[in-house]
Amino acid sequence: MVLAVLVLATLPVISNQEAHAVVPLLTNTQRQAYLNYYAPVIFKRGNENNAQEGRDWLTNYDFDQDQNFATNRVNWLKVNQYTAASAAKATTSPYARWRIRPTLYTSLIEYMTGSTKSLVLLYHVYNAADKEGSEIHDWERIEIVVRNVTGTPGATGEYVNTSTITHHSEDIIRKRGDSGFNFMNTATGKHLMIWQADEAGEVTATHAHELRYSNDTHSALISQPSTNQAEVEISGKDSDKNVHYIFVPQSSSAAVSAWGAKPLNFSNASTSFTGYDNEQTIAWYQTKRLTYELQDIADITLSHWSGNPAWSTHWLSSTAGDIVLESPVVNETGAIDVPAGRQRFHTRARDNGKSDLDGGRNGQLLKDWFYGAYSAEADEDWPSTSDDFEAFEGVGTDNSVWTRQMASGRYDSPNSYWWQHDYFVHDGTVDTDSTEENGDWLRGAWYTAANGGFDGRWVQLFDDRPGLEPPA
Repeated sequence: MVLAVLVLATLPVISNQEAHAVVPLLTNTQRQAYLNYYAPVIFKRGNENNAQEGRDWLTNYDFDQDQNFATNRVNWLKVNQYTAASAAKATTSPYARWRIRPTLYTSLIEYMTGSTKSLVLLYHVYNAADKEGSEIHDWERIEIVVRNVTGTPGATGEYVNTSTITHHSEDIIRKRGDSGFNFMNTATGKHLMIWQADEAGEVTATHAHELRYSNDTHSALISQPSTNQAEVEISGKDSDKNVHYIFVPQSSSAAVSAWGAKPLNFSNASTSFTGYDNEQTIAWYQTKRLTYELQDIADITLSHWSGNPAWSTHWLSSTAGDIVLESPVVNETGAIDVPAGRQRFHTRARDNGKSDLDGGRNGQLLKDWFYGAYSAEADEDWPSTSDDFEAFEGVGTDNSVWTRQMASGRYDSPNSYWWQHDYFVHDGTVDTDSTEENGDWLRGAWYTAANGGFDGRWVQLFDDRPGLEPPA
């Protein structure tokens, strides 16, 4: 107890640096602007022959408008009937009420290091079904860390320091200056270029919606004639992989214009899928270019909460955990979704299409990456060789040999609960030792407005627009 008191007494009020003059907080409008500005461009391979039209579209949790996530896989397997209804202009069809709305779910973390403001931007890529339709809810995430933030995205001196992407059970990191860390730079955004596999494929090959970095630069891609084969060289393989879709953030007008991307809705769905086998190479002009929107990771938090009577509609109790909330989870209007305090969340995916209802997947609230508590790897490999950081257990240390409980002062948290504001920021280099990572646990009250911080994992910024189609 004496040690705990001494450590608490020495905790910095913000992160791992000395006290400083407070840099103004970003407004919610500025936060939205940063998430839009750095939203990635996703080059995706499709596998849509044999009556699987549209299977490789990105989508949102409630694409079928039934307010039930447990039906997502079985309903997504019928997406070809949605495209058929679109082709027939069958506006009275039950599929006409679907709202696919390709979506990336986002969060923004704002913190200070000395007198400098940084951001962690999280982009959660959602596919309703995976592994040739046999698994529900495939979540892949892209993390981007931006330094020297001023409040104007892309301002002089601002730069992307690192990015991390999920590759099945591994977390692949790149830092500023690394080869294969390429962006599409436009007047309205700086977009990390990512390749994504389709849902099919062998386990030793690119498969199951895995993410890879594009080794090709944007200038190299746009210099190709439109009749060239649509391929991107990907990280880890250093070989070209087919591209059938290009998903572009709808908020970046310059990127949308450059690719000629269009929104997906019921009226154009029948002409917005590729229909090609994943091994079939097409020309760049034949790729489908679609826009996606941003929504909030926090949109889904309420569905996991044990205090929500409807949680069991979406999730099972076999995987659950506690999170101590310093402040409530709030929606876009500021209303409380989940109150402060120690709260239990259920994250095991329910799949109504399986006899035991077990979807075999766990939701993001208990995933290590949600707390930055992952083992960073330099490259994809098979079989996976990731270390175990053991952050939840209270073992994983940062560059200062601090654990999460030392950073938060919550010495009862290991193996017991996540604290709402636990977060580890990686510096972009790799430590191959177990239970050690290069970077820092954010310390003390880093997340408070008084210290220039904001933990957006628990805040909803973007209008949900329930039931709406994107404009044509």
